[in-house]
Amino acid sequence: MKLLIGNKCYSSWSLRAWLLLRAKGIPFEEKLVLLDEPGFKETIFAAAPGSGGTGPTLVDGEIAVWETLAIMEYLHDRHPELGIWPKDRAARAHARAASSEMHAGFQALRNACPMNLGKRFAERDRGAGVAKDVARITALWRDARSRFAVDGEGPFLYGAFSAADAMFAPVVARLDTYAIPVDPVSAAYMRAILDHPSYREWLAAALAEPWIVAQDEVDEPAVANLRQV
Repeated sequence: MKLLIGNKCYSSWSLRAWLLLRAKGIPFEEKLVLLDEPGFKETIFAAAPGSGGTGPTLVDGEIAVWETLAIMEYLHDRHPELGIWPKDRAARAHARAASSEMHAGFQALRNACPMNLGKRFAERDRGAGVAKDVARITALWRDARSRFAVDGEGPFLYGAFSAADAMFAPVVARLDTYAIPVDPVSAAYMRAILDHPSYREWLAAALAEPWIVAQDEVDEPAVANLRQV
């Protein structure tokens, strides 16, 4: 199994698929394809003919899967024993709905706060659209934790780590990077993601990258630059 990904410092969608694979202990080969560089799509197409030419793309023999939620569903089908989605039917339905909402929405947060693991920014008002997105996201987190988290299974949205946590991991990174305040339940959930060994592995690799993607560098002073590039 091979996963084609973009730069770890910036590629939020790549983080989602990579984190799920690593957290669930599924063996795979990683291939980094530099974002915003000539030949990006051509490299993806060469490895996965018929794909969308985007990262992440999962290649498993003759099978290519190029959308993050589709990758997660493929892994669920291939490894039903691993708990890719919650085992309880109601929790699984909630997790899939929340993940689909994440996949399709929250454009204000995405646009105002692009994922950049190499910097930290001061807290400030980022507009009504961002505030609305954050309120909805944290409401989803609190709802999942209060209704579906199984005692003793873990600190994640549905207890044990699942595809839903992988879907929201880049949001956690954004809220942390841009110092956006959240309620105590959401803060505890964020800490569980940020402390996860697989996330820490991704972060360490991201901070070691030498590449800068200008379009993902926001025009405001950082309070900390975690990369020396």
